[in-house]
Parts: sequence; C-alpha cells; structure tokens
Amino acid sequence: MANEDKKDFNEMLQRSNGMPKIQIIDDEKAIKKYGGERMYFAPPMDYDNIMKTIPFGKVITTGEIREYFAKHNNADFTDPITSGVFVSIAAWASHQREDNKTPFWRTLKAHGELNKKYPGGIEEQKQLLEDEGHTIIKKGRTNIRYYVKDYEKVLATLT
Repeated sequence: MANEDKKDFNEMLQRSNGMPKIQIIDDEKAIKKYGGERMYFAPPMDYDNIMKTIPFGKVITTGEIREYFAKHNNADFTDPITSGVFVSIAAWASHQREDNKTPFWRTLKAHGELNKKYPGGIEEQKQLLEDEGHTIIKKGRTNIRYYVKDYEKVLATLT
C-alpha cells in the first residue's frame, strides 16, 4: 500500500463490498492449486475480529485464517489476494486508532514470515514479537526476510 498517512483505514475496515460471499471459479489451474472451485471472500472486519483473538505469546498466519474462513463457510478456500490486503487494512486501522487496538503483529505471512507492509515495517513487528518472547531469525543474503523461529509451536488455535 502507498500513502498510508492519507488513507482512512478504519473507514476501509467497515466496507463489506458485498462480502461475505462465495464465488465459483472455473479456472482449472486455480481449482487444482487451491483444491476446489468454491472461493470465499470475507469482509475486512472479519479479519480484524480474528486477529483480535490471538493472545499474547501466540501467533497466527494469514493462511491459517484463510483455512478457518473456508472451513466455517462451506468453501474450498478463501481468496488469498483479498486476505493479504484485508490483513494489512486491519493493521493500519489499528495503528490509526487510539483504543480498541488489534495485535496485528501476531499475524504472520506464510512460514512465519514477518510482514514488511505493517505499520513500522519489519522493525516494529520484530520488536513487538520479541517483547512477547519470540525469537526472530533472519534468512537470505540479498533478499533478506525475517521469521518467527519455530512459529508452529506457538500457533493459536482458531475454533
């Protein structure tokens, strides 16, 4: 996202844009990749609500949230593109609020990777996670990425 300081992310968080909804896809490549044709779209507020349930010391991945939504909405999968965008919207909306904060730093990308698109970038997310007892590891030489070490051991369970 660009120009974050000029956007009202809390207003964006409230937009449902016809969601939740299920769309049937017919692209064979996508069906094979995602394991079915029923693609679920959750509104941004649903991501925020899930992210707020992740307790201190625990983490979740966007993929885990997507699986939860698909399972609980009779879908084969949840759209990965809107998921990434809506998780970022929830993070920036929280950053713009004085209260009712969302612990967005506990929501990781695939494989426990930190999200450079969050407010404060990698450095802020890294610090917040370390403050909760997590160890952050650096991978790569030129394309450097940061991950929560052994994130699988501290994954929150969505019910």
